[in-house]
Amino acid sequence: MSLNLGDPFPNFSANTTNGTIDFHQWISDSWAILFSHPADYTPVCTTELAAVAKLVPEFAKRNVKPIALSCDSVESHRGWIEDIKAYGELATGDSFPFPIIDDSRRELAVKLNMLDKDEIGSAGLPLTCRAVFVIDAGKKLRLSILYPATTGRNFAEILRTIDSMQLTDKRKVATPADWMPGGTCMVQPSVPEDQLEALFPAGVNSVALPSGKKYLRKTECPE
Repeated sequence: MSLNLGDPFPNFSANTTNGTIDFHQWISDSWAILFSHPADYTPVCTTELAAVAKLVPEFAKRNVKPIALSCDSVESHRGWIEDIKAYGELATGDSFPFPIIDDSRRELAVKLNMLDKDEIGSAGLPLTCRAVFVIDAGKKLRLSILYPATTGRNFAEILRTIDSMQLTDKRKVATPADWMPGGTCMVQPSVPEDQLEALFPAGVNSVALPSGKKYLRKTECPE
């Protein structure tokens, strides 16, 4: 299955460390980040799940639910979670803050086109790449990133993109290179000049360019 940004994200039922879920029902009226891993008990994946566990409060502030996927069983996941907690110096007595999907049959990896043909597991089967899908409350795909198995993900950057998408859903702006929340935004080119004052009471600064075209317009976007 090939998914494009804005497409409805397919629903599925899956066994997880929190029991069986219907994905769309589990999302409910939240956003979600689904991120896949090649295998349990692997070094980069362990660092990534520990990082996300620490960032759960930040995702919650944005109404985003994390859920992981790995090509191993729930039983394997539960054992691995103890290593993740130890590595991340998380409270060992607490339950893990997000579910991990059992995709030992590769059904979701195939359905969502997440298999990496160059990464083969001990059973001789291909493993999943480091895929990231961000799905909004309308169950639409908003962000899709594929990382190679040897490169761990930057979840601070993923939070930044979620901040950008949620801001630009509400206001007629776009976020420039290296934007951070609270920083200057760009007015969308589709906004006519006669609407600028009403839409942007903080003011708009048009950047003078050699072309003379007034498409580069800045405005402040406080958090």
